[in-house]
Order: sequence, then C-alpha cells, then structure tokens
Amino acid sequence: MGDQYPRLRVAAVQAAPVFLNREASVEKACRLIREAGSAGAKVIGFPEGFIPGHPLWYHFRPATDATSNQLAARLFANAVCVPGRETDQLGEAAREAGAYLVMGLCEKMPGTFGTMFNSQVFFGPDGRILGKHQKLVPTVGERLVHTGGYGDTIGAIGTEYGKIGGLICGESLNPLLIFSLLAEQTQIHVISWPSRFQKGGTCCPERAQLSGSAVAAMSKSFVINCIGAMSDEMCDMLAYTDDDKAVLADPSASGGSTIINPRGNVIAGPLGHEEGILYADIDLAEGVQAKVEHDFAGHYNRPDVFHVALNTHRPLIYTREGKPLAAADNAPSESAPTDGEATQVGSEVLANGLRHGQV
Repeated sequence: MGDQYPRLRVAAVQAAPVFLNREASVEKACRLIREAGSAGAKVIGFPEGFIPGHPLWYHFRPATDATSNQLAARLFANAVCVPGRETDQLGEAAREAGAYLVMGLCEKMPGTFGTMFNSQVFFGPDGRILGKHQKLVPTVGERLVHTGGYGDTIGAIGTEYGKIGGLICGESLNPLLIFSLLAEQTQIHVISWPSRFQKGGTCCPERAQLSGSAVAAMSKSFVINCIGAMSDEMCDMLAYTDDDKAVLADPSASGGSTIINPRGNVIAGPLGHEEGILYADIDLAEGVQAKVEHDFAGHYNRPDVFHVALNTHRPLIYTREGKPLAAADNAPSESAPTDGEATQVGSEVLANGLRHGQV
C-alpha cells in the first residue's frame, strides 16, 4: 500500500487591519480565524504586519516629517510582545478553529521602548506558540522602524500535515533563505505580503504571484500567498498628496491573494481588491511527484559543489561583567549575580529565548 500523504484545506486571509489599533486588529483577526476554521481550513495564513498594521506611510510620506514620526510611535505602542496577552487571544482562536495559524505582526522586544521586528508567529491547533520567524532584512522604509532577525528564527515547523515554513514579502526573492526552508523539507510555505508597495513600482498582486510561483516551483511545495487589503481609513491616513489617495484606492494595485501548487500553478484566486478568505483543497502527494523530477535539497543538487550553512546564533548586544550594582545598603540582592558572574542583556534575553519549535 505504501505511504499515504495528507489532504487538507488551506486558507489565505486577505484583509485590512484596524490600522494601528492592536486590540481591534486582534479581535478582527480572531473573528477571521474562526471563520476560516468553520470552513474546514487546517492551515490559515495572514498578511504581513496584520497586527497592528504595516508602516506603509514610508511609501508615500517623507521619512522624517512629523506625521511619519507620530505614526512610527503609534506603531510601537500597538506592537505585540511574543508571548503576551495578544498571542494568548490568537492562540485561543486557533484552538477553537482547530487549525495551524501563521500570523503576520509587528513584534516588540519585551522591556524595551523602540525596537521592533517584522514577524510571523506560528500557532498550533492546540493554541500553543510553535515558533516565530523574524524578517531577516527590512525592506525600504521598514528599515526606519524594524530591525532584522537572525538565523535562530529560520526553520520549518513539523505538523501532521508536513513541514510548514514562512516567508515575509521580499524574502520570497532571497534564494538562500528559500533554500534553507527547502532543505528543511518544507511542504507548505506561507508568504505574508503588505497591502501595497510604493507608488510607481511593481504592484503587489503581480509581485506576489511571480514570487509565489517561483518559490513553489523551486521548493516543490504549496504556497499560500496572503496579501493585505486597504481600508478607507488607511487610504486617508497614508496619503501625503491628493494624488496619493487615488493611487492608494486603485483596485488593480492591491489584493490578489493566491494559493499555488508545487508546479508553480495558481489553483485558487487571485482575489480582487476586496477583503475575503481564499480556500484550496490540497494533496501533499503532488509535492512528492514534483520532487521525483527536481529535489534541490536531494538528488537534484551537488553537495560536493554547493553547501549552505545556516548560522542560528543570535548575538548579544550588551554584556555586564563583574560585581553588579549593589542595593542602597550595599548588600547584594537575592537575585543578583555574584562576583565574576556576567549578566547578559541583549536581543537573545529580551526576546525571552523563544525559538522555532519552542515556547
């Protein structure tokens, strides 16, 4: 009889956040998660930075004008700690839906006041956080508010439906990053996209379909392309000139979520400009058949010629060595390290040590 491969329904959510409102965006996300779950979806993907929104104003406004700075501060105030209250709510919605969830959000480091990541957080159908991926290199205006992640959040999540991996926007054009997930035997890729790109450039639907098909064809996996939608509130808030409002409202430049098979062919979508949830029933045996021809992390590669090494070490930004500051009475506190011990404070500690596959 041989091995049997899973068949399942997957979903791409195409929606606009309640822009820069964390609590309302989480509430909307939970409602959409439950809707997708009730329709039978077992893997649900969301757009880039859905909670509380993506810093799209840098595509239209001067980077250092007063409004841009105010919006950046609002973004941080509404960003999400992982784990935290908001991830608890999202996990509960995933549990109620009985589905794996890949949520795009703006993540802030606990205990800090300005450092943010562009992240995807992976939840299991039991509501637990399974891991996260922080975008390696922020793109264009994102660099003004987001810092880059490290290799410790690159990897595939094991599930009963095969390995699930995530990419964020421009990362779907990064050949080494794609290969890293391919080498981990990813069978379902969730690619999170924003609502819009900068004016005058390639429109989001066109880029997402081109990149998604390329990732699918190279990795022989299914790709869930999740693109954000635009709300009237976002159009008004983001526009710098009157012409910008027309550009932002152009229905041909946003939307376009798709689901793509291991041959690179679109099997569901594209959605139009509107909000919606796109579904497809997939058979993972299709990926097996495609890899019989080309398995780029297996027989269709040359390890004696090519070798890719992933550095999973997250560097520390600060270390404190020697005797710590004493209390007012100069007595060491109960929790303070003793002489010779080093207190290490940095991104690795502040991120609570969350790694792929760990809580």
